[in-house]
Amino acid sequence: MFTGLIQALGTMEPLGGDSWQITCISNSCKVIMQDLAYGDSVAVDGVCLTVEKVLKDGFIATASPETLRRTTLGGEPTQQRYVNLEASLRVGGKVGGHFVMGHVDGIGRLLVAEQTATSWEMTFIASDAIARYIVPKGSIAVNGISLTVAGYEPELCQFKVSVIPLTYTETNLRYLVAGSLVNLEGDILGKYVEKFLHSGNPHSKPSDDNSIDGITPAFLAEHGYL
Repeated sequence: MFTGLIQALGTMEPLGGDSWQITCISNSCKVIMQDLAYGDSVAVDGVCLTVEKVLKDGFIATASPETLRRTTLGGEPTQQRYVNLEASLRVGGKVGGHFVMGHVDGIGRLLVAEQTATSWEMTFIASDAIARYIVPKGSIAVNGISLTVAGYEPELCQFKVSVIPLTYTETNLRYLVAGSLVNLEGDILGKYVEKFLHSGNPHSKPSDDNSIDGITPAFLAEHGYL
């Protein structure tokens, strides 16, 4: 589990097959490397990867076929790329963003990035499978970065985020141009709500007053949740 607060910037270079070498390049790499060990989890552009070998300034990891299919790691395998890095959340650690699982839902695309007086406004397009978890003022992970949805156009599957200068300069968002692909992960809370709404709880007893079987979109709207 992660928080979506990026700790370091690195590069990711293919070693052949499904193996990758991730190298820290920012001044804050100590946060990633200080206790890094074999078997640890690191979010690489929002993708949870397992450390198979620790190097002086990075590590080697393997991406599964499912990961390559669902994320940006499956594209342009011959090119080095800049990636966002975050070590897994420790018990008692601060949660400054939101709970990010490192299980990417799919790929999105940057439409436009505009600099304002106080931030960068970035608009992305997502597939229907991802867009259903997007809500205004809700959370979404873009390349592993915890961001707040500032605007959402459901008919176009487009959403906008406002990125503060610190986040923009300390992550790989600054390298994105119109058309760049990004990894997207919806909020895990939305996924559980969706599951309960569509399937109910098979372990609840019919006579149980606390059963969630009666929770429907109409019920949530009536009580001010939708």
